[in-house]
Amino acid sequence: MARDYDSQLLESVAVRRRRMRDALLFGAQRARRSADERLGKVFAGIAIAAVLCAGCVGWSFLQHTLAKQKQQQQQQEQQYGTPSAQPSSASSASTSR
Repeated sequence: MARDYDSQLLESVAVRRRRMRDALLFGAQRARRSADERLGKVFAGIAIAAVLCAGCVGWSFLQHTLAKQKQQQQQQEQQYGTPSAQPSSASSASTSR
């Protein structure tokens, strides 16, 4: 019997605390504010999703640009030869004389 009373007391304290917290957070117009907050959360979620999508697109563009520059640099090195290969051929030409 005593345990039943204790559990009822603890439950009533928990309910009272939850009601006090809700009254503090939402005030007298809980129903209207909760709908406004839900709408705000939806807009915040959309904004976060848009920022994440823009970040992914930006990262993809950056990777594509860097890969393109690296490819162009490799093509130039193949076309004109590497700078490190020119001194070695000059040193081999001077040793053959």
